[in-house]
Amino acid sequence: MDDAFRVGEYVQSGSYKGTVESFSLRSVRLRHHHGPVFTVPFGELGAVQNMSRDWAIDKFLLRVPFNTDVAKAKKIVKQIGERLKEDPEIGPQILETLKMKGVEQIGDFGIELSFAFTALPGRQTYIRRQAYTMIRDAFMENGIEFAQPTVQVGGEEKQDAAVAAMTLQRKKIAEQMTQSAAPPT
Repeated sequence: MDDAFRVGEYVQSGSYKGTVESFSLRSVRLRHHHGPVFTVPFGELGAVQNMSRDWAIDKFLLRVPFNTDVAKAKKIVKQIGERLKEDPEIGPQILETLKMKGVEQIGDFGIELSFAFTALPGRQTYIRRQAYTMIRDAFMENGIEFAQPTVQVGGEEKQDAAVAAMTLQRKKIAEQMTQSAAPPT
């Protein structure tokens, strides 16, 4: 009655989610994407989240190093969005093209860039995978790396530690040479 879902749409209600296969006056039959079928009485259904109606917005984050030229990255992503939209297979599935929204946050080991696009429901994962591949390739071609956690040991102390280690090593060598040159007792 509320037009909350139709046969063929992917919905979620509480812990149940799946494609609506059928429904009657008392229950709805959902096929989970891994295969199991749930028959859910309407009394247990509660609020329904319909993931197949009209459009879907897909958002994702990528981390890049602190020294990344954000404006350059944004231009690259704009070009990728245009290429995706022009693709004869992918383009018709995109309602609003891929865009880099900007810096989402500055993390411990890099900058998180935010991306989004709007697509036909159910196609966003496929489009995101294509976008990931194109972004990775274009960033590599343009010298933009992805941030990785790193550990830096010491700072200025590195040189001091190296000098101390060399001094200790020389002292051991000198002692060994002195002992081997000494006459046996």
